[in-house]
Amino acid sequence: MPERPIGLFDAQYRAFLETVSGTRAQLHRYCTRMTGSRLDGEDLMQETLFEAYTKIETLDDISRLKSWLFRIAHNRCIDFLRRRHARERAESTYSDDIGVVAAEPATTDARHAIERLVGHLPPKERACVLLKDVFDYSLEETAELVDSTVGGVKSALSRGRAKLADLPAEPIGEPSHPLDPDTARLLQRYVDLFNRHDWEGVRGLTSADARLRVADCFDGLLRSSPYFVEYERNPETWIMEVGAIDGEPVLLVLFQRGDQWQVAWPVRVHVTGRVIDCIEDYYACPWMLENASESDLKLTPGPAVLGRA
Repeated sequence: MPERPIGLFDAQYRAFLETVSGTRAQLHRYCTRMTGSRLDGEDLMQETLFEAYTKIETLDDISRLKSWLFRIAHNRCIDFLRRRHARERAESTYSDDIGVVAAEPATTDARHAIERLVGHLPPKERACVLLKDVFDYSLEETAELVDSTVGGVKSALSRGRAKLADLPAEPIGEPSHPLDPDTARLLQRYVDLFNRHDWEGVRGLTSADARLRVADCFDGLLRSSPYFVEYERNPETWIMEVGAIDGEPVLLVLFQRGDQWQVAWPVRVHVTGRVIDCIEDYYACPWMLENASESDLKLTPGPAVLGRA
């Protein structure tokens, strides 16, 4: 597929994003539950949309746009899980065998709990339970999306539902990924300089070829972007703090709402050799923190009101 655009994204691509805006939150929700990470889920959703944009002329029925997007997202998630070596661990249960006793489908009240627990399932079972029991796709539609048969979907649903029934009622928290001391100090220094609007100091912590990705807006070299200017001219009161989302250390941008600080969006910072070589800013993705709980989103310095600004 063509390379992603470099620099500011063009108006035509932004118009396409507006066309599919009603589906984006659901796509992110699906990718998040497939990968177990809101950040990885957003990255895969962005890749899904760009792939769809470059291939939109191959879609002969626009009424199938949503299911087409879900199929692309599903394939992206499976590729991601394969790269992460999760697929090998689940290979023995990733078949289309039908000899399984059927379990009862989920009720509406159980859907949220199921959505939080599906990360414990192998990829195919996870996808089938999400698509059928959470997103209300039919057996036939689910089979098409996961490239299986109706019998294979029924089998995966039975296995997945049975396993979920044996899990604890409350979701198990995401494992933490502690930072090494040098990286922790680097990120804290980055935050301190950022909050002082010391942009030259921030640049001094980055490599000469550091990249910047801002969802829906920019992908390219940090030095070629208007990144710091955008933060500088924001009229609202904001701060950045070190935190975590789904157990992964990130930077969190907070806005002042009355006498409280509210988490607005995360920023992912990549460090190589004690130098920042990539920044991924998710300011244009308000759906990322929808329904975030204390176990999903943590602020290192102290408590904050969770949710969107």
